[in-house]
Amino acid sequence: MVGILVVLALVLMTFSFRKPDSGPVASVESAAASALRPFTIAGERVAQPFRDVYGWADSLLTARSDAKRLRAETEALRQQVIQNQFAANENANLKALLVFRDGPRFPDDYTGLAAAVIARPSGSFAQEVVVAAGSNDGVALDAPVVTADGFLGHVTRVYSRSSRVTLLSDEQLAVSAIAVKSGAAGIVKHGRGSASTLIFDRVPKKVKVSVGDTIVTAGWRSSRLASLYPKGIPIGRVTSVGQADTDLWKQIQVEPFADFERVDAVLILVLKDGQK
Repeated sequence: MVGILVVLALVLMTFSFRKPDSGPVASVESAAASALRPFTIAGERVAQPFRDVYGWADSLLTARSDAKRLRAETEALRQQVIQNQFAANENANLKALLVFRDGPRFPDDYTGLAAAVIARPSGSFAQEVVVAAGSNDGVALDAPVVTADGFLGHVTRVYSRSSRVTLLSDEQLAVSAIAVKSGAAGIVKHGRGSASTLIFDRVPKKVKVSVGDTIVTAGWRSSRLASLYPKGIPIGRVTSVGQADTDLWKQIQVEPFADFERVDAVLILVLKDGQK
Protein backbone atom coordinates (compact mmCIF):
# COMPACT_ATOMS: atom_id res chain seq x y z
CA MET A 1 0.00 0.00 0.00
CA VAL A 2 2.76 2.43 0.96
CA GLY A 3 4.58 1.66 -2.28
CA ILE A 4 1.50 2.49 -4.33
CA LEU A 5 1.11 5.81 -2.52
CA VAL A 6 4.75 6.71 -3.15
CA VAL A 7 4.41 5.97 -6.88
CA LEU A 8 1.26 8.04 -6.96
CA ALA A 9 3.06 10.92 -5.28
CA LEU A 10 5.82 10.82 -7.88
CA VAL A 11 3.25 10.85 -10.71
CA LEU A 12 1.51 13.83 -9.18
CA MET A 13 4.83 15.66 -8.78
CA THR A 14 5.54 15.11 -12.45
CA PHE A 15 2.19 16.60 -13.38
CA SER A 16 2.78 19.52 -11.04
CA PHE A 17 5.71 20.67 -13.14
CA ARG A 18 3.63 20.59 -16.31
CA LYS A 19 0.23 21.92 -15.23
CA PRO A 20 -0.91 25.24 -13.81
CA ASP A 21 -1.35 25.77 -10.10
CA SER A 22 -5.20 25.56 -10.31
CA GLY A 23 -7.56 22.97 -11.73
CA PRO A 24 -8.45 19.33 -11.09
CA VAL A 25 -4.87 18.08 -11.10
CA ALA A 26 -3.85 20.68 -8.57
CA SER A 27 -6.71 19.66 -6.31
CA VAL A 28 -5.83 15.97 -6.55
CA GLU A 29 -2.15 16.80 -5.92
CA SER A 30 -3.02 18.78 -2.84
CA ALA A 31 -5.19 15.99 -1.49
CA ALA A 32 -2.51 13.40 -2.15
CA ALA A 33 0.14 15.55 -0.49
CA SER A 34 -2.03 15.82 2.61
CA ALA A 35 -2.57 12.06 2.65
CA LEU A 36 1.14 11.30 2.22
CA ARG A 37 2.38 13.86 4.74
CA PRO A 38 2.35 11.43 7.71
CA PHE A 39 4.43 8.95 5.70
CA THR A 40 6.88 11.70 4.74
CA ILE A 41 7.36 12.79 8.36
CA ALA A 42 7.77 9.18 9.48
CA GLY A 43 10.34 8.58 6.73
CA GLU A 44 12.32 11.64 7.84
CA ARG A 45 12.30 10.44 11.43
CA VAL A 46 13.46 6.95 10.41
CA ALA A 47 16.22 8.28 8.11
CA GLN A 48 17.57 10.91 10.55
CA PRO A 49 19.40 8.44 12.86
CA PHE A 50 21.06 6.82 9.87
CA ARG A 51 22.22 10.25 8.62
CA ASP A 52 23.53 11.05 12.11
CA VAL A 53 25.44 7.76 12.26
CA TYR A 54 26.96 8.38 8.81
CA GLY A 55 28.00 11.89 9.77
CA TRP A 56 29.56 10.63 13.02
CA ALA A 57 31.42 7.84 11.23
CA ASP A 58 32.65 10.24 8.56
CA SER A 59 33.91 12.73 11.16
CA LEU A 60 35.55 9.90 13.10
CA LEU A 61 37.39 8.68 10.02
CA THR A 62 38.49 12.25 9.23
CA ALA A 63 39.70 12.75 12.81
CA ARG A 64 41.63 9.48 12.70
CA SER A 65 43.22 10.46 9.38
CA ASP A 66 44.20 13.87 10.78
CA ALA A 67 45.62 12.25 13.92
CA LYS A 68 47.67 9.82 11.84
CA ARG A 69 49.02 12.67 9.71
CA LEU A 70 49.88 14.71 12.81
CA ARG A 71 51.67 11.75 14.36
CA ALA A 72 53.71 11.29 11.18
CA GLU A 73 54.60 14.98 11.12
CA THR A 74 55.53 14.92 14.82
CA GLU A 75 57.77 11.90 14.27
CA ALA A 76 59.43 13.59 11.30
CA LEU A 77 60.03 16.74 13.35
CA ARG A 78 61.44 14.70 16.22
CA GLN A 79 63.85 12.96 13.87
CA GLN A 80 64.86 16.33 12.45
CA VAL A 81 65.54 17.70 15.93
CA ILE A 82 67.71 14.66 16.69
CA GLN A 83 69.63 15.07 13.44
CA ASN A 84 70.13 18.78 14.07
CA GLN A 85 71.40 18.13 17.58
CA PHE A 86 73.72 15.40 16.31
CA ALA A 87 75.07 17.73 13.63
CA ALA A 88 75.59 20.50 16.20
CA ASN A 89 77.49 18.18 18.54
CA GLU A 90 79.55 16.79 15.69
CA ASN A 91 80.36 20.31 14.52
CA ALA A 92 81.45 21.32 18.03
CA ASN A 93 83.66 18.23 18.29
CA LEU A 94 85.22 18.90 14.90
CA LYS A 95 85.90 22.49 15.85
CA ALA A 96 87.63 21.34 19.01
CA LEU A 97 89.74 18.90 16.97
CA LEU A 98 90.63 21.59 14.46
CA VAL A 99 91.84 23.90 17.22
CA PHE A 100 94.02 21.05 18.49
CA ARG A 101 95.36 20.00 15.12
CA ASP A 102 95.79 23.28 13.27
CA GLY A 103 97.39 25.43 15.90
CA PRO A 104 97.95 29.15 15.25
CA ARG A 105 96.73 30.60 11.98
CA PHE A 106 98.05 33.32 9.72
CA PRO A 107 97.51 36.20 10.07
CA ASP A 108 95.07 36.22 13.02
CA ASP A 109 97.45 34.76 15.62
CA TYR A 110 100.54 36.71 14.59
CA THR A 111 101.93 40.21 14.52
CA GLY A 112 104.34 41.28 11.80
CA LEU A 113 107.73 42.71 12.72
CA ALA A 114 108.90 44.79 9.76
CA ALA A 115 112.59 44.67 8.88
CA ALA A 116 114.72 45.89 6.00
CA VAL A 117 117.04 43.56 4.07
CA ILE A 118 120.55 44.78 4.79
CA ALA A 119 122.69 42.10 3.13
CA ARG A 120 122.62 39.12 0.80
CA PRO A 121 125.48 36.65 1.31
CA SER A 122 127.57 36.06 -1.79
CA GLY A 123 127.65 32.74 -3.57
CA SER A 124 125.72 31.31 -6.48
CA PHE A 125 123.87 28.78 -4.30
CA ALA A 126 123.20 30.99 -1.29
CA GLN A 127 119.51 31.68 -0.92
CA GLU A 128 119.60 33.81 2.21
CA VAL A 129 119.18 37.40 3.27
CA VAL A 130 120.15 39.31 6.41
CA VAL A 131 117.49 41.56 7.95
CA ALA A 132 117.76 44.42 10.41
CA ALA A 133 115.92 42.84 13.34
CA GLY A 134 117.16 40.45 16.00
CA SER A 135 116.63 39.06 19.46
CA ASN A 136 116.47 42.57 20.92
CA ASP A 137 113.40 43.13 18.77
CA GLY A 138 111.71 39.85 19.71
CA VAL A 139 112.85 37.71 16.78
CA ALA A 140 113.01 33.98 17.53
CA LEU A 141 114.75 31.13 15.76
CA ASP A 142 112.59 29.44 13.06
CA ALA A 143 110.16 32.38 12.95
CA PRO A 144 108.25 32.44 9.63
CA VAL A 145 109.11 35.30 7.28
CA VAL A 146 106.83 36.77 4.63
CA THR A 147 106.67 39.68 2.23
CA ALA A 148 103.64 41.68 1.22
CA ASP A 149 103.13 39.10 -1.55
CA GLY A 150 103.54 35.79 0.25
CA PHE A 151 105.75 33.25 2.00
CA LEU A 152 109.50 33.90 1.88
CA GLY A 153 111.27 31.56 4.31
CA HIS A 154 112.20 31.35 7.99
CA VAL A 155 114.80 32.65 10.45
CA THR A 156 117.80 30.32 10.70
CA ARG A 157 120.15 32.50 12.78
CA VAL A 158 119.42 35.21 15.32
CA TYR A 159 121.76 37.93 16.52
CA SER A 160 121.05 40.81 18.87
CA ARG A 161 120.28 43.31 16.11
CA SER A 162 119.99 41.23 12.97
CA SER A 163 118.84 37.85 11.73
CA ARG A 164 119.58 35.54 8.84
CA VAL A 165 116.63 34.32 6.80
CA THR A 166 116.80 31.23 4.58
CA LEU A 167 114.53 31.55 1.55
CA LEU A 168 112.16 28.89 0.25
CA SER A 169 114.20 28.93 -2.96
CA ASP A 170 117.06 27.28 -1.04
CA GLU A 171 117.61 23.62 -1.91
CA GLN A 172 117.63 22.64 1.77
CA LEU A 173 114.29 24.19 2.65
CA ALA A 174 110.80 22.74 2.15
CA VAL A 175 107.38 23.52 3.54
CA SER A 176 104.24 21.42 3.89
CA ALA A 177 101.47 22.93 1.79
CA ILE A 178 97.96 22.42 0.46
CA ALA A 179 96.04 23.48 -2.63
CA VAL A 180 93.22 25.77 -1.52
CA LYS A 181 90.64 24.58 -4.05
CA SER A 182 91.07 20.81 -3.87
CA GLY A 183 92.77 20.40 -0.49
CA ALA A 184 95.56 18.37 -2.08
CA ALA A 185 98.49 18.10 0.34
CA GLY A 186 102.17 18.00 -0.51
CA ILE A 187 105.52 19.70 -0.02
CA VAL A 188 106.71 22.86 -1.76
CA LYS A 189 110.45 23.06 -2.36
CA HIS A 190 113.06 24.35 -4.75
CA GLY A 191 112.87 22.94 -8.25
CA ARG A 192 115.33 22.64 -11.06
CA GLY A 193 116.00 25.77 -13.04
CA SER A 194 116.04 29.33 -11.75
CA ALA A 195 115.90 30.30 -8.09
CA SER A 196 112.26 31.26 -8.44
CA THR A 197 111.19 27.81 -9.68
CA LEU A 198 109.25 25.82 -7.08
CA ILE A 199 107.61 22.42 -7.24
CA PHE A 200 104.62 21.05 -5.35
CA ASP A 201 105.91 17.57 -4.61
CA ARG A 202 104.52 14.37 -3.03
CA VAL A 203 101.01 14.96 -4.40
CA PRO A 204 99.26 11.64 -5.23
CA LYS A 205 98.19 11.12 -8.83
CA LYS A 206 94.55 10.51 -7.91
CA VAL A 207 94.22 13.97 -6.34
CA LYS A 208 93.10 16.76 -8.65
CA VAL A 209 95.27 19.87 -8.96
CA SER A 210 94.71 22.40 -11.74
CA VAL A 211 96.68 25.22 -13.30
CA GLY A 212 95.86 28.44 -11.48
CA ASP A 213 95.25 26.79 -8.09
CA THR A 214 96.59 28.73 -5.12
CA ILE A 215 99.04 26.95 -2.80
CA VAL A 216 99.30 27.90 0.88
CA THR A 217 101.14 26.61 3.94
CA ALA A 218 99.44 23.61 5.55
CA GLY A 219 100.24 24.42 9.18
CA TRP A 220 99.75 20.88 10.50
CA ARG A 221 99.96 20.05 14.16
CA SER A 222 99.89 16.83 16.21
CA SER A 223 100.08 16.15 19.95
CA ARG A 224 103.70 17.27 20.41
CA LEU A 225 104.87 18.20 16.94
CA ALA A 226 103.87 21.15 14.80
CA SER A 227 104.83 22.75 11.54
CA LEU A 228 107.18 25.71 11.78
CA TYR A 229 104.74 27.71 9.72
CA PRO A 230 101.14 28.69 10.47
CA LYS A 231 98.34 27.62 8.20
CA GLY A 232 97.25 29.84 5.34
CA ILE A 233 100.32 31.79 4.22
CA PRO A 234 100.11 32.20 0.42
CA ILE A 235 103.04 30.54 -1.36
CA GLY A 236 102.30 30.67 -5.07
CA ARG A 237 100.12 29.67 -8.00
CA VAL A 238 100.25 26.42 -9.99
CA THR A 239 101.62 26.97 -13.50
CA SER A 240 101.77 23.39 -14.83
CA VAL A 241 100.50 19.94 -13.89
CA GLY A 242 101.64 16.63 -15.34
CA GLN A 243 102.20 13.01 -14.46
CA ALA A 244 104.04 10.05 -15.93
CA ASP A 245 103.17 6.38 -15.64
CA THR A 246 106.52 5.66 -13.99
CA ASP A 247 106.27 8.43 -11.39
CA LEU A 248 104.69 7.99 -7.97
CA TRP A 249 103.58 11.61 -7.71
CA LYS A 250 102.20 14.38 -9.86
CA GLN A 251 104.64 16.81 -11.46
CA ILE A 252 103.48 20.28 -10.41
CA GLN A 253 105.31 23.57 -10.87
CA VAL A 254 104.48 26.62 -8.78
CA GLU A 255 105.24 30.26 -9.43
CA PRO A 256 105.92 31.93 -6.05
CA PHE A 257 104.11 35.10 -5.06
CA ALA A 258 107.22 36.48 -3.32
CA ASP A 259 110.16 37.70 -5.42
CA PHE A 260 113.14 35.86 -3.92
CA GLU A 261 115.69 37.72 -6.05
CA ARG A 262 114.54 41.27 -5.40
CA VAL A 263 113.34 41.29 -1.81
CA ASP A 264 114.23 44.45 0.12
CA ALA A 265 111.87 44.32 3.11
CA VAL A 266 110.21 41.53 5.09
CA LEU A 267 107.75 40.82 7.88
CA ILE A 268 108.93 38.44 10.60
CA LEU A 269 105.92 36.73 12.17
CA VAL A 270 105.78 36.80 15.95
CA LEU A 271 103.11 34.92 17.89
CA LYS A 272 100.69 37.09 19.81
CA ASP A 273 100.55 36.77 23.61
CA GLY A 274 98.76 33.62 24.72
CA GLN A 275 99.32 31.74 21.43
CA LYS A 276 101.36 28.56 21.25
